[in-house]
Amino acid sequence: MVNGGKSVGVGTQGLLLLWGGLIYRTGVAIWLLPGFDEAYYYLYSRHLNWSYFDHPVMVALTTGVGWWLTGIISPLTIRLGALGLYGLSLVLLTLAATYLYRSRAVGQMTLAIVTLVPLFAIAFGILTSPDNGLILFWSATLLGALGEFFPPEQRFPPGGRTVGYQPPWRLALLGLLVGLACLSKYHGFVLGLSLVGFCLSCRPYRRALRSPWALAALVIFGLTLFPLWYWNSQHDWISFRFQLGMRFDRDQPRSAFSLAQMVGYWLLSNLYLFPLFGLPLWWVTLRQTGQQIRRLGAPRLSPAQTQATYQKALVLWLSLPIMGLFTLLGGKQQIFPAWPAPGYWGVAIFLGAQAVIWHRHRPRLVRRWLWGSGLFLVTLSLLALLHLQLGIFQKPGNYSLFGGFVPVHQDGSTELIDPQQLRRLLAAEPQVAAALAEASFVFTNEYYLGGYFAMALHPLRNIPVTAFSQDPRGFAFWFNQADWLGGNALLMTLDRFVQDPALLAQYQSNFEHLEPLTTLALRRGGEVTETIHLYRALNFKAVYNYPYGP
Repeated sequence: MVNGGKSVGVGTQGLLLLWGGLIYRTGVAIWLLPGFDEAYYYLYSRHLNWSYFDHPVMVALTTGVGWWLTGIISPLTIRLGALGLYGLSLVLLTLAATYLYRSRAVGQMTLAIVTLVPLFAIAFGILTSPDNGLILFWSATLLGALGEFFPPEQRFPPGGRTVGYQPPWRLALLGLLVGLACLSKYHGFVLGLSLVGFCLSCRPYRRALRSPWALAALVIFGLTLFPLWYWNSQHDWISFRFQLGMRFDRDQPRSAFSLAQMVGYWLLSNLYLFPLFGLPLWWVTLRQTGQQIRRLGAPRLSPAQTQATYQKALVLWLSLPIMGLFTLLGGKQQIFPAWPAPGYWGVAIFLGAQAVIWHRHRPRLVRRWLWGSGLFLVTLSLLALLHLQLGIFQKPGNYSLFGGFVPVHQDGSTELIDPQQLRRLLAAEPQVAAALAEASFVFTNEYYLGGYFAMALHPLRNIPVTAFSQDPRGFAFWFNQADWLGGNALLMTLDRFVQDPALLAQYQSNFEHLEPLTTLALRRGGEVTETIHLYRALNFKAVYNYPYGP
């Protein structure tokens, strides 16, 4: 039992962790090139709407807030929302851990652990993504549910007698928090179902589902999701269809469940978490789950034991379903690292509590565990950033260590495009400026390239950027192509796509003529890492046919 008093708050050490983590993540956010999805989400913030093809609206707001306030488009400014929201998420999780165990030490230890876990720092706290809002409202829901189902008067009753749960008006606020989680990412629906599962599984809290406040929570939840319902109702429910089936039906044969594939995914997820945190996270989760199962058949528990069991059951219900769901799905299809991460986030509280106990018996070992992991991960991330910016491991290169190790053409990190370098190259070419001046729009052949090119073009010229592709995502909804008929355009694409004659051939029916304009060489460490090809597309005569959209 961990009990360090009833103090609530992050404390001085917690503040140092928060500020230290923010400084580190800000440095990474400055130097890390935008990912494919990040550049694409930048376009969300350019095309504000009630919702989007891939995700609900929240990611447009969190991505846009930085460059809206500064007027500067850079890797840092599109990530300012992520940096800020993650700080709030850390505070909420720390408060939840402190409240659950009545121990500031547990809260601070939990904060230290989640600050160091690379998956959390990158997916939630650096990269702009739907996960920024999701983890904020997931954390708020966890803290709110702890306060709702285990209020202070119930947890610390005078005379040691338990107070029966009576659903108050605060129950309705959980509907708002879960709704906001769903407006961040569709995973929020799992959060809502997990809350219902907790209430059904714990007898005293079944009355919450029969309360008028549960109906109020459901109404508030539905109203909060109005942007999602409204946009989808106007677009043939395309976003729901995409998430529930289309994204997995890309002309690929359905694969059977594979235990080996699931184990492989599980091992990979521990690598993203960092094994010194991932394996202990799973251990404490399975341990707590086992204790919950054993207590089902245990003799009558004391009121304090019963309350502790219910409290930990709540954390498990808000964590284990999403962890287990995506681990199982990992045996059948590709699962992205961030999908089960909210579950790991919740059970980090259990690891924080266990680490406090370990610290009492082996303080030096725990300090080495945390400091050693932190120093290793910071060193690793620094080397990764130096490679992304300077190419210290590429061969050849001006800054290569020991002559380099990976040939440039085999280096996957060159897939990331530096929009600021590309902007400078575009600005230095007079023929590009002339072509942009007479163009009605810019297009590319892959949706994930559109964001990079849009970031590079603004503020050189405020021109529409779209993708003519059979996987267009949001581009199928953002523009009315009829407005461009009769005008000229600029095609931007990568060198590897130009090698295929089918690239230009597919647009022959849309334009009168396509002709090469120029090429721009992106460099790292003095070596060309990517070549951007630009074509003038004359007389847009027929709209491009998307597989979906208006």
